[in-house]
Amino acid sequence: MYNRVINFAAGPSTLPLEVLEEIREDLMNYKGTGMSVMEMSHRSKTYLSIFDDTKKTLRRVMSIPDDYEILFIQGGATEQFSAIPLNLLAGGKGYYLVTGSFANKAYKEALRYGDAICLYDGSAKSYRHIPNENEYVLPKEASYVYLCSNNTIYGTEWQTYPDTKDIPLVADMSSDIMSRPIDISKFGLIYAGAQKNMGIAGLAAVIIRKDLIGKHSSITPTLMQYSIQAKGDSMYNTPPTFSIYVLGLMAKWVEKMGGLEAMQKRNEEKAKLLYDYLDQSSFYEGRADRESRSMMNVSFFTPSKELDDKFVKESIEAGMSNLKGHREAGGLRASIYNAMTIDNVKVLIEFMKKFEKENA
Repeated sequence: MYNRVINFAAGPSTLPLEVLEEIREDLMNYKGTGMSVMEMSHRSKTYLSIFDDTKKTLRRVMSIPDDYEILFIQGGATEQFSAIPLNLLAGGKGYYLVTGSFANKAYKEALRYGDAICLYDGSAKSYRHIPNENEYVLPKEASYVYLCSNNTIYGTEWQTYPDTKDIPLVADMSSDIMSRPIDISKFGLIYAGAQKNMGIAGLAAVIIRKDLIGKHSSITPTLMQYSIQAKGDSMYNTPPTFSIYVLGLMAKWVEKMGGLEAMQKRNEEKAKLLYDYLDQSSFYEGRADRESRSMMNVSFFTPSKELDDKFVKESIEAGMSNLKGHREAGGLRASIYNAMTIDNVKVLIEFMKKFEKENA
């Protein structure tokens, strides 16, 4: 109906059609107000209702305990690379489990503000691997331990999280948030850029245990202080209003689909279909170690760069987009976030079979 491509982009990524249709319906005149959400004052009664409903829905869908604050912050996930050490380091030490490019960037940013220590470095294994508990030693004392839950570039994902006991565990969940149930109480802070599983770009959701708020360094910019954001209910300045509205729609969509348990089952089914095909093929090679594979980002290769390029070109002609791997890693990558349908994954697999037959 809309002549849409099958969009395997890593982010901004595909959105559910019914969410897009609701946005379209409301775009010019939201619920009879005579204006778009994009035009509303963030202090207006109508927008505050949208804002409050988004927070309540997210708290309900993710089972976020009452002793955690939800903050909606501009600057995306990358800003949090700086905000976390500025708010949590407090003269102590931050330990980083570097399993991919974005964890490495967060670690390097933390070095600018205090004592950041690399607890595990996966670069020697080309970031194909998520370490088990025997491959690093957790500190007995620390301001926090940091990890990136899912690595979009290399296609790896933490299957279980370290038990850091009394040390706050901080996780960048930008690319697998709301893809499966998690126990929020095991974390001190979770954050995610919205443009993968939560909606559109321009927003980072920060879920932080309340007792960790107010420990920022004296050099922390005002807008980066979690205490300022919490006190102002994320409205110290004008928040990313439209991104928050879309996040609310996405959270309601997840709830309508059956919640995080149903979403996990759906995501596991999609990933299994694609990985099973890769595993039986002698033509394609998966990047990630099997026990470290991501449900969200499937990274793989053909036998040569030339064939990788040909694959991308012909996939576009076949009605698909964004299957080219990240410039840092090369190869190919299919991002199959919550909104990607099983039927569309099957279309990709049929294309891969045809391409293999014609080029093996």
